[in-house]
Amino acid sequence: MEDGFPASKTFNQGYSLTYDDVILLPHYIDFATDAVSLSTSLSRNVPLSIPCVASPMDTVSEAHMAASMAALGGIAIVHYNCTSSQQASIIRSAKALRVPITPSVSFASPVDGLPAYHGRYVFITESGGLPSKLLGYLSSSDCENLKDKPVKIFDYKRDCKSVEYVNWDCDLGKIETLLDEKDSDFVVLERDGEAVNVVIKEDVERLKGYPKLGAGTVGADGEWMVGAAIGTRESDKERLEHLVKAGANVVVLDSSQGNSIYQIEMIKFIKKTYPQLDVIGGNVVTMAQAQNLIQAGVDGLRVGMGSGSICTTQEVCAVGRGQATAVYKVSSIAAQHGVPVIADGGISNSGHIVKALVLGASTVMMGSFLAGSTEAPGAYEYKNGQRVKKYRGMGSLEAMTKGSDQRYLGDTAKLKIAQGVVGAVTDKGSVLKFIPYTMQAVKQGFQDLGASSLPSAHELLRSGTLRFEVRTGAAQAEGGVHGLVSYEKKSF
Repeated sequence: MEDGFPASKTFNQGYSLTYDDVILLPHYIDFATDAVSLSTSLSRNVPLSIPCVASPMDTVSEAHMAASMAALGGIAIVHYNCTSSQQASIIRSAKALRVPITPSVSFASPVDGLPAYHGRYVFITESGGLPSKLLGYLSSSDCENLKDKPVKIFDYKRDCKSVEYVNWDCDLGKIETLLDEKDSDFVVLERDGEAVNVVIKEDVERLKGYPKLGAGTVGADGEWMVGAAIGTRESDKERLEHLVKAGANVVVLDSSQGNSIYQIEMIKFIKKTYPQLDVIGGNVVTMAQAQNLIQAGVDGLRVGMGSGSICTTQEVCAVGRGQATAVYKVSSIAAQHGVPVIADGGISNSGHIVKALVLGASTVMMGSFLAGSTEAPGAYEYKNGQRVKKYRGMGSLEAMTKGSDQRYLGDTAKLKIAQGVVGAVTDKGSVLKFIPYTMQAVKQGFQDLGASSLPSAHELLRSGTLRFEVRTGAAQAEGGVHGLVSYEKKSF
């Protein structure tokens, strides 16, 4: 008895479908939710415990996001909207953050006046940030006494004689014990004479309240695995050398349209120069695009064009594809060559993640889903009574002024055309809290489909066992919350 349609028919009707356009029909359950495994691969040689990848955007992926995603079993791709030395420093810092706590303190350099501080302390380091040599600190009461005074905070700092230092790879249990035994309010994690993180008692209590972390993404060197994005210009070859020395475990060629002679030549250069380094190509949305990059030697493919919440490529350039169709089509050919696919863009909820993975992706890349979190770069501010963080597309004019125009092959153009916008997203809390809950929801979706793992889901897809239907606008409305005057929506 047949019901619904197989993917091979659903995605070959001449329509460009998004995740919301399609619905999966439930299958047969013969296992518990906790029996579902979400283990997967980012690329040929980079295994992950969960299928989550932080996007290479300057309002998403820097050191604390990279460390936290690795601790969860996923990975982050560090953006390259900065100098090569800055990007390499972010990678080194991320790999050293063994305790993935984003410090609830402020930092300043010796020449600074009183910064716009938050938390209970301001730490003074040589560089004004981490990693760097710690020179001293001020408490919040010290800062209050210095308010509105034209002073250099270095002249009023407390020295570091009483500061407790621990090695960078000290675990949370030992840190908690030390804080209790020494009756200290904070400890400094140190590596090679530099402070790499500061952990205060409040941070420890906060982390203990999060879901227990599973197997982290750790490389052969015992450090977190971290990815890095680069472009396809000659200067990126020098950048890549810095990133490899910093310990980058995988490199993503970051382009809105990856099927170009520039990317193909860069893939060949990297595979020849650094044969041990996995290279992920993209972005692509068609089988022909994917085939060219596979033949060039990529170890993974990034799929999506114009589907991100802050991306306007489809509107401005009239090119792209609905993300559900793109993921299915590219995954169909990539699977024949054993090349994992990253579904990049269009992820707004756990249901979208389920659909992306079931349609053939091995991982999902998230930008807006992670933006606004504690670990995302940037400071919180208040807009219309809501606590928010800035989130911008790498195709926005604001981001292009810092160098991201190379991603859109526009760095040599006299006129800059925006393919993205600048916005803000609400405070989501820590990824260490909401990603585990999201993965539990994904497991429940897999259970409803009768898929106990990603390989199982892909087999059910290819065999035609999984059935799909296209939803009308009314069906989409019915599938969400409706008919209420007001409601409060909590995911967990």
